[in-house]
Amino acid sequence: MSKIVDPEYTGIEPKVKQKSENNTPQFPTEIVDLPSKGLLYDEGNPLRSGKVELKYMTAREEDILTSQNLIKQGVVIDKLLKALIVSNGEGEEVPYHKLLIGDKNAIMVSARILAYGAEYEAECIDPFTNDKQKVKINLLNLKDKELNADEYKTGNRFTFTLPASKKDIEFKLLQHGDEVKIDLEIKSLKKLRKEVTSELTTRLKHMILSVDGETDKSKISGFVDNMLSRDSLALRKRIQEITPDLDMTFDFISEATGESQTIPIPLGVSFFWPGV
Repeated sequence: MSKIVDPEYTGIEPKVKQKSENNTPQFPTEIVDLPSKGLLYDEGNPLRSGKVELKYMTAREEDILTSQNLIKQGVVIDKLLKALIVSNGEGEEVPYHKLLIGDKNAIMVSARILAYGAEYEAECIDPFTNDKQKVKINLLNLKDKELNADEYKTGNRFTFTLPASKKDIEFKLLQHGDEVKIDLEIKSLKKLRKEVTSELTTRLKHMILSVDGETDKSKISGFVDNMLSRDSLALRKRIQEITPDLDMTFDFISEATGESQTIPIPLGVSFFWPGV
């Protein structure tokens, strides 16, 4: 996942920058490797380095986590990560709105490890009994999804032929800025059509760049609204296959039956507040 050195687990102290150029004290930092390795970012984008430099969390950042206003707005994690990201590892400022979602997930997990250690205690549903069970997960065991560099020679532009309609689709993977726009659109649509949620189609409309070479947004929107379910499923599977990310699963062992199954890591309130 990253090159984090965790004092709690290794006994090695992190590097500390003693003073900045304006002679103010600096906090310990670590370099985090991004799942995308920077391959999906344009030349000139600081994220092309494939790394970010994170500072260790302090009480000031904990104030962000407890801000009820930010929690109600649903932006508390983004505000926290923005405060913790120092640079791209080479001294350049990181354009947070251009972060791929998988890379942002890796930064979030790394920030949690640096703040509170790698052991994460959570509660999940036993898939064999449907009962609640407490588990302990070592976040250092999380690995990046394997990438095939040949898939990313054209950067964040991909092509796919839909199996049913045989339409040639060009699409991109979403960045944080795209997600913000999508959330706003979905909220607006819910006010107009309370009985129907449009998350799936809205996301696809933001991801698809062209259909058989047609780039007009209104025509793409109409195509998505009438896309065959078989084509939609195939496209979403393809998107999932090529999306750089952390493998956010773990091997769950049932205390009741002794059986094991790989399940998603539950992201509860204790992720950033251990013991809560």
